[in-house]
Amino acid sequence: MDYNILAKKAIDAKAFAYAPYSNFHVGAALLTKGGKVYTGCNVESAAFSPTCCAERTALVKAVSDGERDFAAIAISGGPTGADYCYPCGVCRQMLYEFGGDNLQIIVVKCEGDYNVHPLDTLLPHGFGAKDLSTRED
Repeated sequence: MDYNILAKKAIDAKAFAYAPYSNFHVGAALLTKGGKVYTGCNVESAAFSPTCCAERTALVKAVSDGERDFAAIAISGGPTGADYCYPCGVCRQMLYEFGGDNLQIIVVKCEGDYNVHPLDTLLPHGFGAKDLSTRED
């Protein structure tokens, strides 16, 4: 899939954000290796810690539909034209669980303006299932 299309889907997903506390709307569009796209938005809570980021919303929707292999995710946050919005540490870890080092992270400034990074540049030395299975007793 063309990353411009994925970026536009992330921008569109921002419209559904529930962000009454931060007023920082984030949208994400997650591309499976099979070509299906799952979108998500951030959903805040007055208690703050139960808040769910857009990236994890898209990921949980996809995983709950049985998807496990992902190629890319586009993320758009803040008002139109705001700076690039990168995933938080918790989202990077969750994305690593299903995408590994080579998952393409597309950070979107506005339509037609985005940067692409493999996840390992945003989460070097990521911790995953491979680390749990190499333990020697």
